[in-house]
Amino acid sequence: MVSGVGIDLVEIARIEKILARWGEAFIRRIYTVEEIDYCQKKARPSIHFAACFAVKEAFLKALGSGLSGGISFTEIATVHDSKGKPSVKLAGKAGFFLREQHLGRPAVSISHTDALATAIVVIEKRTGESGFDGE
Repeated sequence: MVSGVGIDLVEIARIEKILARWGEAFIRRIYTVEEIDYCQKKARPSIHFAACFAVKEAFLKALGSGLSGGISFTEIATVHDSKGKPSVKLAGKAGFFLREQHLGRPAVSISHTDALATAIVVIEKRTGESGFDGE
């Protein structure tokens, strides 16, 4: 059973302006080390920073709590497997909240163009023993 769905759309030009103005201060406040490494290796990092930001926002929308639940952006990370498939890795209050609410592993899909990045996150209620462990 689906517990929550979140979607977000980010203008890449907006992220580029923020990066130009705030640079490392913005990056370190919003992204994990893993995300920073991934994005900075790309030909156009701003596209990937925008996509990771969209995942964070979509995840918070799927939870229904936003940042008001005390979850920080750096507790929500976009990671990719060896084939490039994205998933969400949680830490701190974000992982605790999923366990406490008996929610399953979030499913994520990301897409982008030269101008826009989007992400959708679906969280299901956990059934049985195969729940979410935070990683």
